[in-house]
Amino acid sequence: MKRYYVRDLESMQQQKVLVKGWIHRIHDLGRIVFVTLRDKTGLVQLVLDERQKEGLRLEMALEVTGTVAENPKAIGGVEIKVDGIRIVGQAHYDKLPFAVNREEGVHLETQLNHRTISLRNPKTRAPFTIQNEIVAAFSEYLKENDFSEIHTPKIISSGTEGGSEMFTVKYFDTRAFLAQSPQFYKQMMVGAGFERVFEIGHAYRAELHNTWRHLNEYVSLDIEMGFIEDENDIMDLEEDLLKYILNHLNKNCKKELELLQVELPVITSIPRIELEKAREILLEEYNKKSPLGNLDAEGEILFSKYIKEKYDSDFVFLTRYPASKRPVYTMPVRDEPELTRSFDLIFRGLEITTGGQRIHDYIQLTDNMIAFGLNPEDFDFYLETFRYGMPPHGGLAIGLERLTMKFCQLENIREATLLPRDMKRITP
Repeated sequence: MKRYYVRDLESMQQQKVLVKGWIHRIHDLGRIVFVTLRDKTGLVQLVLDERQKEGLRLEMALEVTGTVAENPKAIGGVEIKVDGIRIVGQAHYDKLPFAVNREEGVHLETQLNHRTISLRNPKTRAPFTIQNEIVAAFSEYLKENDFSEIHTPKIISSGTEGGSEMFTVKYFDTRAFLAQSPQFYKQMMVGAGFERVFEIGHAYRAELHNTWRHLNEYVSLDIEMGFIEDENDIMDLEEDLLKYILNHLNKNCKKELELLQVELPVITSIPRIELEKAREILLEEYNKKSPLGNLDAEGEILFSKYIKEKYDSDFVFLTRYPASKRPVYTMPVRDEPELTRSFDLIFRGLEITTGGQRIHDYIQLTDNMIAFGLNPEDFDFYLETFRYGMPPHGGLAIGLERLTMKFCQLENIREATLLPRDMKRITP
């Protein structure tokens, strides 16, 4: 007999069906027992007699046959009058770690300690359905616009972003690193002839942070595009991409958005403001002093508030970061070499994207490496592409968990991470 999901049942009244799932709730009235069954698509009420309830416990996995009947008071407006029930996954426990069928009141650390159990709750799992659709829309949009998906190594011989925030690994008889980003490789693939590339992959940062917005392993949505005019082409691309993603989520995640009680933002045009101007506005409007060449976490929140009030936008591009605050490959402004053709995208008080134009000239790039105190010979594998004609190019990286967190209006990035890796957590 064909298995049906809960989402299919509304249109199947008076038909006999087979459903499978977990016991979410039991309401025993004696002669009649109501059991709520949960599968990946939703909840449905089962109507059992006292004989059929024998041996049932919360979170058991069941196969159930029965007839779908209309019941306006039941979840989804239908219920199943059960004919047959079979336990296919016994539950071996003395006590559940917490009530899976209760949406509130479970501490996040407790949820993470029992992650696969907490994810059985539909509201806890909803952000990951949305996250899955973000990835799908990201990939669809880019493929429709002539981008090729690539997969680059995560064990590398040298850093791409500079600094000491790298995890080292023993690689046979030498030392290697976990990649902070696919930056060098995606640039190399632009020069290899792919022209436009993207990657959805893990990135690793050995940052000594333990905050609501930091992870040490995260998923990065990376894009690199050749034959651009300047960084504005990259910002145009991201603005259009985000509109596409938001439209996709509104079409495909209505149930999850309702469950989380959130509305997605609307993008008309994202303001583009130079970083130094933003620092001035923060000082004038909020008496907020910002660190040199950057905004701190409080500054991002305050500036987003200003942008929302002045432009009615949940997003803002901050542009022209100082060269001293950007990686070696970042293109400087021709007449102001202390500034770069780079940007961050701030969404509701949180940086979700870093991007910009890259240096494409071999001589300029090697000179910049020397100015940064690097030896170009150590990066010959990367520089070779530039010797043989590299087009003007640029790209960006979006933090998937950060984007999910903000779309779902969650308080902690770990709520948007299936199995978080941070300073204190390496299991489960």
